[in-house]
Amino acid sequence: MCKGNARERRVHAMKQAIRDVTKAAAIVAMIAAGFVAFSGIAETAHAAAAADNEPDAKPGTPAYKLDTGDKVKVTVYGEDDLSGEFDVDGSGNVRLPLIGQVRAAGLSLKEFETAVETKLSAGYLVNPKVSAEVTNYRPFTILGEVNKPGEYPYENGMTVLNAVALGGGYTYRADKDDVYIRRKGAQTEVKLPADDRTSVYPGDTVRVDERIF
Repeated sequence: MCKGNARERRVHAMKQAIRDVTKAAAIVAMIAAGFVAFSGIAETAHAAAAADNEPDAKPGTPAYKLDTGDKVKVTVYGEDDLSGEFDVDGSGNVRLPLIGQVRAAGLSLKEFETAVETKLSAGYLVNPKVSAEVTNYRPFTILGEVNKPGEYPYENGMTVLNAVALGGGYTYRADKDDVYIRRKGAQTEVKLPADDRTSVYPGDTVRVDERIF
């Protein structure tokens, strides 16, 4: 009788252990599923933040707006002496031969071409034809926890990772998950993922913060 009771207790204990293991496995699975779901939400939020912060006038597009630090190549057809490469100066103007200063800041290339043609038409040339292209975009700035903070030339297709590399890489204190970017002309900076999904544009200020722990 005692042996039978002992056997039943062992069987009962084994069944209970199996139930406990099953419950624990279910809990682990639920936690893992929750973590995956949270990671997916965070990933989606990061991607959305990066997309929302994309400027309307990207470099290389017709909508791109000129500003201080850009260099433009101006071609006046049939007038080599009036053509060349010129900087947009600190006041937002381009100084051209014969006609002097022409406003460039805030204008698209097409608008700038029209402005130059208008000035040339005012007593200088008959029906002038002008084309303009950006040969060097204005630089960007990277600050904070990088080894060589400062101003660097912009390159087409630049991402945050490229910007950090130009800045000498992260310091040991750097937060490598996110950066803060203030777009040219914006009043505030935006927190964005520090990866190759986040683009850097001419005139941007990128700030790498210190990690919390």
